[in-house]
Amino acid sequence: MVRAGEDPIPAGRASGGTGPASFRERFLQGEPVDSGVRTSILNSWRRCRTLGLSPDQSDLPFREDFEPDGRIVRAAVPVLDRLQAMFAGSAMNISVADASGTVLLRRFGEASLARALPAIQSVPGFVFAEKVAGTNGIGLALAERQPIRVYGAEHFAERSQGSACRALPVRDPLSGRIEGVLCFGYPRSAEDPALDTVIRKAAKSIERRLLGQSSSRERALLRAYLDSGAEAAGGFRHRTGVRELAVEMSPRDQAILMEKAAELIACAQRARVDVPLSDGRRVTLVSRPMTSASGVEGFAIEALAPGPSPREPLAFPQQVHKPLGLSAELAVATSLTSFGAVRDVAPGQLHLTSPAEYLPGTEHAPAAVGVERVTADDGTTDEHSDSPPPASGLVMVGEPHVGTYALAARRRLELLSEAGVRIGTTLDVRSTARELAESAVPQLADFVTIDLPEAVLRGEESADPRSELRRTVVHGIRDDCPFHPVGKQVDYGPTMPQSRCLTSGQAVLEPDLKAAAGWFAQDPEHSAQLLSHVHSLIAVPLVARGAVLGVAGFYRAQGSPAFGDDDRSLAQELAARAALSIDNARRYTRERAMVLALQRSLLPHGVPDQDAVEVAHRYLPAESDVGGDWYDVIPLSGSRIGLFVGDVVGHGMLSAATMGRLRTAARSFAELDFPPDEVLTHLDKLVGRLDREDPDAVDAGIIGATCLYAIYDPTTQQCAMARAGHPPPALVRPDGTVWFPDLPAGPPLGLGGLPFETAELDLPENSRLVLYTDGLIEDRHRDVDVVLDQLSATLAQENGTPDETCEAILDTVAPAHPCDDIALLVARTHALDPQRIATWDLPADPALVSEVRASATRQLTDWGLDEAAFAAELVLSELVTNAIRHGSGPIRVRLLHDRTLICEVSDTSNTAPHLRRAASTDEGGRGLFLVAQLTQSWGTRYTQQGKVIWAECGLEGT
Repeated sequence: MVRAGEDPIPAGRASGGTGPASFRERFLQGEPVDSGVRTSILNSWRRCRTLGLSPDQSDLPFREDFEPDGRIVRAAVPVLDRLQAMFAGSAMNISVADASGTVLLRRFGEASLARALPAIQSVPGFVFAEKVAGTNGIGLALAERQPIRVYGAEHFAERSQGSACRALPVRDPLSGRIEGVLCFGYPRSAEDPALDTVIRKAAKSIERRLLGQSSSRERALLRAYLDSGAEAAGGFRHRTGVRELAVEMSPRDQAILMEKAAELIACAQRARVDVPLSDGRRVTLVSRPMTSASGVEGFAIEALAPGPSPREPLAFPQQVHKPLGLSAELAVATSLTSFGAVRDVAPGQLHLTSPAEYLPGTEHAPAAVGVERVTADDGTTDEHSDSPPPASGLVMVGEPHVGTYALAARRRLELLSEAGVRIGTTLDVRSTARELAESAVPQLADFVTIDLPEAVLRGEESADPRSELRRTVVHGIRDDCPFHPVGKQVDYGPTMPQSRCLTSGQAVLEPDLKAAAGWFAQDPEHSAQLLSHVHSLIAVPLVARGAVLGVAGFYRAQGSPAFGDDDRSLAQELAARAALSIDNARRYTRERAMVLALQRSLLPHGVPDQDAVEVAHRYLPAESDVGGDWYDVIPLSGSRIGLFVGDVVGHGMLSAATMGRLRTAARSFAELDFPPDEVLTHLDKLVGRLDREDPDAVDAGIIGATCLYAIYDPTTQQCAMARAGHPPPALVRPDGTVWFPDLPAGPPLGLGGLPFETAELDLPENSRLVLYTDGLIEDRHRDVDVVLDQLSATLAQENGTPDETCEAILDTVAPAHPCDDIALLVARTHALDPQRIATWDLPADPALVSEVRASATRQLTDWGLDEAAFAAELVLSELVTNAIRHGSGPIRVRLLHDRTLICEVSDTSNTAPHLRRAASTDEGGRGLFLVAQLTQSWGTRYTQQGKVIWAECGLEGT
């Protein structure tokens, strides 16, 4: 270790393993270390422990965005080249870091050393700030803001125990701000006191080269300020920069302070202003004129801070006798320079103890703001320490005209920066255009109009944007300006500024609209009305990626200054940035429209004709993207109806396409008369197969879906349903009671391995069955249980048609801005009149076939279906005969008089009939062929007791 003024103390590990051999090891083990370690090193160790740094950490942050050709690099390169030659053949590692601790340059005395060292010690870009690298030369020099020597075990990191280094901050000679750090690294055994002189001379050389990068007028104004302060204070021997005295100020407060200082310089007069900061404290800025010996005229902006009491008023000093340093940033332009000057303090004089001490309102360091009394050699102190005079410090020096330009440049950059944040927050063309207008008013213009072609609003490219422009945005400081309203088609004549800018692709400036060519040509009356409110215009085309998206008009109101060339360039740059966002929104609109069109084309386009339920449905796409929600209504045999609702995981084209495939398969499985649990089983296998067949499934993610399938039978008023990871439906009884049935919760489709279960519920006539996807009830800003309560209350109050129920649900339950698709299906149940159902039970006796035919004929006569009797007799005869011959008893015959005449014959066997073509020599095999010819459709469905053969006969002619 190294004590101040003493020889180095070996700090390596002890031999023989006899316990801790260094203060560092005792510190890391939690033992007290009160002496033997320099204060700066011990404080750094404590900061490292507070930050939770590990001494074994071997990696450091790497920045790829460091500036390889900044001021400090240009100034340091020749100096480092000479140092490299001086230390040729040695193990010296020379580096230059910026003010954040990022290493910008590396040089080595021995070229092979770069190949032997790890990357963090040989490659520029690694950050050696104390907060990430622990105690080291670069980090400690920035933290202490003075020359630093770190030896052996004084390093916090284990990797640096065998090394030593010297580091020195490099300051801007004008502002005093630390621009970077020069660091020598070498083996611990190569320690040499002569390195102090070498590194100081090298740092001075770099600082002189930094000084050469400043202008002579800047140096002249600063010299005038320093000379005036030197005469009053007895001379300056040291200057420090702005950043050292304001590390406790937020970047926003520093920016506010600098902007106000630039405004005072631009005013070109004596002034005083109180600047409020974000934490409630205030700083007083004072402007006073300066003239250099060479005749350069400018203004110096000083900040005044009172003593420690926040209650004392800020006083304006007639003459500042003791200027003290104050912080700020060099923030506007190279021609408008901020400076800080702090002299060495004589005994009994006031001295700022912390970088933010000019700010009153706190009580103790380091966050405290106060005044430290400097004791004289004889131990006496300033007798007026209880009432310290105001301290002042230089913030900025500059010339008024340069300040005006710099202030305008600052505001321009601020406007563009703000616009970059505000424009493009949504992927909606109209919203993005409005964000452009809101960003420009009132900073650039008093009124803004934006006209876009209808094709762009639809998400397409416009073939001729001048012929189909439509007013999209009107925004201004008032609402009484007679612009064309939003939505109106706008036609510009060929000589109008808007047409000329669209033709040339460049912004068109008309400082005086009364003298503008072609302004009155198209609509003199409207143009005259407009000129009573505005007088200056900049028309800017909105062009992105070579496509013309529209035109923006920036207007100045009467009484405002006319636009100039700087305003035109600013408007064009602002419009160019906004055009990219508008084009992104247009492309997204086009893609979303394509996906939505695909989605809607794959959904049902109507409700099939049937009497089992009265159905209404809604599909509401998400605002951000279209997903894979779907629904379906499928007529089944026996007057039954199948109701589907499902949701494919994800959004976009893939989800929509998968939804179409899934819906088609679900419809096919349903029409095969499978029960709900078997339909879901087949869909589960399909989704799993889609995953296996997709070559990009590993990268794109597993396809998943949820589904609920319900079958309602109006003859029994029973509903069988099963679900696969889908929310349960809501059921409303005729008396208005709402409940959510506890259906067996099957896994989502595609997982496989687990069975699905079917539940059967009794639904009296005029019950309502509400199926929905999770987008209706799940939202990151709402609790699901609360939403279900809202749904239940809405269904209990709403007793209208299914259409009215859908509207009520979307109005009261659906989120205002859905982030997921919503599919909604509402079905009101009906029952088939028992008078329209005829049933006969008979044993498996062929002699009874004639009796069944006779009974069926009488029933059809009662129903007024005499014309259908012949076909029904043949169908029943064939179906009953097949059941007796090939099935097993008992046999049930049922006739249903619905929209069609349905003939059903059921038995207890599982054998299924098959239609085939009989040869000319066959004695049988023509029965089902006749059934197929005489009916609209026929088929087989299986039940728990056996099977049902059914056939539907049309009643068009009855």
